[in-house]
Amino acid sequence: MKVAIFGNNYKKENLTLLGSLFEILKQRGIKVSMESGFCDFAERQLGTTFCDIDKIEGCDVVADMAISLGGDGTFLKTASLVGSKEIPIIGINTGRLGFLADIASTDIVGPLNRILDGDYVVEEHTALELDCGCNSKFEGRMVALNEIAVLKQDSSSMITIQTELDDQHLVDYQADGLIIATPTGSTAYSMSNGGPLVMPDAHNIILTPVAPHSLTIRPLVVTDDSVLKLRVTSRTNSFLCSIDGRSELFKECVELKISKAKHVVKVIKQHEGSFLNTLKSKLMWGVDKRPALK
Repeated sequence: MKVAIFGNNYKKENLTLLGSLFEILKQRGIKVSMESGFCDFAERQLGTTFCDIDKIEGCDVVADMAISLGGDGTFLKTASLVGSKEIPIIGINTGRLGFLADIASTDIVGPLNRILDGDYVVEEHTALELDCGCNSKFEGRMVALNEIAVLKQDSSSMITIQTELDDQHLVDYQADGLIIATPTGSTAYSMSNGGPLVMPDAHNIILTPVAPHSLTIRPLVVTDDSVLKLRVTSRTNSFLCSIDGRSELFKECVELKISKAKHVVKVIKQHEGSFLNTLKSKLMWGVDKRPALK
């Protein structure tokens, strides 16, 4: 068995978990590889060399499982690198909210051993794919687990987003931007802009405008076999496109095509975890802190 480890390259405190993680995997005779940037960071900070660990360059990942060590941003980065190979991902949360990561950093031994014993479930999450018809700095990582967002550049002026749904004109959004989210991403950027929460196994895509200049424009939920085409006009003649937080500047002549990806992102979850429990524990869903009436 082979496990690939991914982490962020700026939180030294996260490295305290590596010793426990390596020990668990070593005891089971599991071969370990690490993303090269994270491995170099860990070696510098810890003053050691991981001689028996292979380094992963880019998307060149061969593994039975991947471990994301960090917050949701690290999990999204991991998904962008291994998702197309449908390598299941274990999330160890060292961030704040940790909506995607399932294992608390305060106790990894028990949960990780149970997972390695086969006591887990695999969720299949829909992803979105971007086709911009041109060369892109996204370097082939054109797939989003959470969302693809079209946003105005550094300007106070709104942008106009001409939107087609399955080759039919939908609407021209006049707004600061438009978020096209998966059910997984419904609890992320889309939610912060008033979008609906959607069960992660639903077959939908959510369109959530960012600060729309119209009271009649509201978030819209469509089926995930829909194909969206976007054209943007702006005073700067350019706009930002973001894939799970990775942004690139495009000229307004570029047409964006967004559709469901050909693969799913596989996420390993503990049996006792559920989306509804996560809503209650991490988003305080339905919690009423008002004092009880006497």
